[in-house]
Amino acid sequence: MEGAEPCTWPRTPSLLPQPPHSLPRERLIWGGGEEGGAVVRLVPRLPIVWTLSASRPPEGDRAAESRWRSRRRWRGTVVAAAVASLPPLHKMAACPPPSQQFCVAEERSGHCAVVDGNFLYVWGGYVSIEENEVYLPNDELWLYEIDSGLWTMHLMEGELPTSMSGSCGACINGKLYIFGGFDDKGYSNRLYYVNLRTRNGTYRWKKITDFKGQPPTPRDKLSCWVYKDRLIYFGGYGCRKHNELSDCFDVHDAFWEGQIFWGWHNDVHAFDTNTQTWFQPTIRGGVPPQPRAAHTCAVLGNKGYIFGGRVLQTRMNDLHCLNLDTWIWSGRIHISGEKPKDRSWHTLTPIADDKLFLFGGLSSDNVPLSDGWIHSVTTNGWKQLTHLPKSRPRLWHTACLGTEGEVMIFGGSKDDLHFLDTVSKFNNEVLV
Repeated sequence: MEGAEPCTWPRTPSLLPQPPHSLPRERLIWGGGEEGGAVVRLVPRLPIVWTLSASRPPEGDRAAESRWRSRRRWRGTVVAAAVASLPPLHKMAACPPPSQQFCVAEERSGHCAVVDGNFLYVWGGYVSIEENEVYLPNDELWLYEIDSGLWTMHLMEGELPTSMSGSCGACINGKLYIFGGFDDKGYSNRLYYVNLRTRNGTYRWKKITDFKGQPPTPRDKLSCWVYKDRLIYFGGYGCRKHNELSDCFDVHDAFWEGQIFWGWHNDVHAFDTNTQTWFQPTIRGGVPPQPRAAHTCAVLGNKGYIFGGRVLQTRMNDLHCLNLDTWIWSGRIHISGEKPKDRSWHTLTPIADDKLFLFGGLSSDNVPLSDGWIHSVTTNGWKQLTHLPKSRPRLWHTACLGTEGEVMIFGGSKDDLHFLDTVSKFNNEVLV
């Protein structure tokens, strides 16, 4: 569930060397209606071979042998697509050289991704191997160059975060901030950052310890808004001590002997990156959303929007917004006309001054979704995009706004992550 605790395996290398390969481009162009269109660019399947080590595991180690065989069977694909709120885009990325050594970021879910300049940056997350959840290396930062469509991997230094999933990543002034998440020791409320605009090519993590104020309690699957150089966090699933229980927390489970409680949040916390200060704003009015996790957030102007998510056994399709200047909630926003179905593990991305793009997720009946919707705050209505490929469902992925108004979707799973008796199919595709 959107609150379940993942298990871990030892570190798994994810650098995937490739042979020289020609990259012909196949272009599929779909027309757009009044509310939007799409341009899709496909890069053909690449002959990726996954290996745990340079040599076969020792005989007798049946678990390692199984993982080695499983990884040799896996293959990857890089796909790029463009979705915009306007009629179809005609700007296409330049083709890379016909023969070149390159690598591809590993399939994953529960990762962090941001766009800064001409690059998509990806960190963390996990992948399923033999029905076990393997955290990806914490010292790898993957860069996807938007123009060329090529990946590179950089080893990171400094105060490394632990390998995690469900962390919340955001970019302010060229710095990637990572908060929260779940690792093999439990939930986290640590905050890290790394400068993405390094001049010497070295990416160095810094753990923020000299802060003022009180950070949120440990949690994962939360979301955040970026506004006025502040990271503003909402919700998530995590744990609290007995003396930390409050109305902003719906209890799901408890360890009575240790007085530890697990559940969903609907509190708001902010971190000012200029003063290095945590604070919990005083909500001055309105009805807040109910506690939830695996929801999604987006900013339009000074309004922070929230859509969907899960609490207990309920997935939602409600839309709320918080005024990030006055700290007043809108209450549930009444929608005119049709609207998306209930979901969690989806994404919501601002694509214009008054429009939001919703994509994917997991429905109330545990079906992975591939639908896309545009919400207009001007008309207060949703419009479904009818030309997105229905064969590419995605949940617990990331979606970032590019420099030319495109939405870049990376990673995620094609299957319901809750069913452990099936092998989840993860993605390393990039949809633009």
